[in-house]
Amino acid sequence: MKHLCIAFAFLLGTISCRDNNGSDDILSEDTMVNILVEIHMTEGFVQSLSIPYDSSKVLYPILERRIFEKYGIPDSVYVKSLEFYLRDAAKMEYLYERAIDSLSVKEKEAQQNQQP
Repeated sequence: MKHLCIAFAFLLGTISCRDNNGSDDILSEDTMVNILVEIHMTEGFVQSLSIPYDSSKVLYPILERRIFEKYGIPDSVYVKSLEFYLRDAAKMEYLYERAIDSLSVKEKEAQQNQQP
């Protein structure tokens, strides 16, 4: 009986200390970066429109929902993943560095496409 209690306590401790990175509810770093890029591009797009603020507050959630649909995730998975990565400031900084790099590349490509 004593061994069973010790084994149960060990199992419970192992499960509770498990890294969430393998969880189905946490997006991979690559997917998280891609979604962050698309969210920031969408925010910029909505802000650039000549529409009233109230209209942009209606439009943005619709566009954001399309991003989540594109990746096949509910918004709750994005929020949970964001909270997970925010617990590690260095990890979140790394993800944002990658997102900024991707946005910079997209900006350069757009500028090159505008030149005759």
